[in-house]
Amino acid sequence: MKKWFALLLALVMSLSLVACGGSDTSTDSSGDTGTDSGSESPTKMTLILRGGAYGEVLEACLPAFEEEHNVDIEVLLMSFDDLHTGIALDAVNSTGTYDLCMVDGSWMAEFTANGVLANLSEMGYSFDDDIIEATTTICKVDDDIYLAPYYGNVTVMMYNKQLIADAGYAPEDITTFEDLMDIAQKTKDADSSKNGFLIRGGSADNILSDFLPHLVVHGGWVVDENNQPTVNTPEFKAAMEEYLALYKLGSTLDKDDIVASVTAGETALAQIWPGWYVPTADGPANYTTIPTKLNDSDTEKNVALQGVWCIGIPNNAPHKDLALELLEYVMSPQVQLESIEHDAVPCRYSCLTDPTVLETYPHLETVCGALETGVYRPVIEEWTEFTNILGTEMDNVIQGTKTLDEALSYAQEQLEQLMAG
Repeated sequence: MKKWFALLLALVMSLSLVACGGSDTSTDSSGDTGTDSGSESPTKMTLILRGGAYGEVLEACLPAFEEEHNVDIEVLLMSFDDLHTGIALDAVNSTGTYDLCMVDGSWMAEFTANGVLANLSEMGYSFDDDIIEATTTICKVDDDIYLAPYYGNVTVMMYNKQLIADAGYAPEDITTFEDLMDIAQKTKDADSSKNGFLIRGGSADNILSDFLPHLVVHGGWVVDENNQPTVNTPEFKAAMEEYLALYKLGSTLDKDDIVASVTAGETALAQIWPGWYVPTADGPANYTTIPTKLNDSDTEKNVALQGVWCIGIPNNAPHKDLALELLEYVMSPQVQLESIEHDAVPCRYSCLTDPTVLETYPHLETVCGALETGVYRPVIEEWTEFTNILGTEMDNVIQGTKTLDEALSYAQEQLEQLMAG
């Protein structure tokens, strides 16, 4: 990844010099704090955020800040891959385009190693005790904070209320992966046109991320304590075989079609992220925590995968001081609480345990528990390329173009080469 990032930066820098003649006419990046004077033109700020609910929630909170600080904020909502690329490409400029960026935790090691993100601790930012501690671990290097956990994304198990009842289960009965298989099988046996379980496809990242809880519950992981690949293992094979068995009782769809299928009563179960769907008390679907055991005799494991969307300030942000004020504003308890009305999932206890909130959004109690115990993807600079290699080989198995042994053997070899540099 270091090599890729260096080549990317070198390419973009050369293009920038051609386009700009090597000159730097940028404005001061540290002293602009906006103004409350209505007679002055508003300060222009630009945010680059994840598209969908994650970025839209933050965008909905901005008008009050814009008015108070006399700023005009442009929001760019990007796909997962385009967001990563956009942040990386802009990092080569002496003064960047973006004042605030939304960052997936899996990019943290890559971005901090390459100086993309500002050190928030050095800027005076700190976490308070109200923020769920498990969501902050991905945000720090040693004791230095580089990101703030904004949207509490964590894997949960979506279910159709009627179909799991038809299979003889209440939500609280779904405690093992054997239960998932039993519900999926009974649903398929009762009506072959229905799906027992849906898997998300569409990209290597989707496939690998959604698979990781299944790997953890089988006692496996993708790297060892030295960050060396561990994919061609009995644990990985067992988890993949179980995943394939669930796939045979359903199908692969994108996230919107997964939600539509479960709510329409066409599918019993699907692993989702809270940003995809907000349950209602009288709605046809809800979600619960992902089971923590393979079977009743197994020991419990922390299996929910953290996918918290964080916010940070690029090191070359054009208005760093103002960006810090904005970050503190959107992370404040009151703004976080108000954001729930826009389908946000804050990483604050005060928001996720508020009795009034839970009356309307009872699913947030499930999310809070999952956030407290969730696990992160490995914090390694090579994770993006690691994901592409492994997720692609897993898709080859799902599509039937390679056997499981062939795919995992090849993935292990390629990943060892990647990690060796």
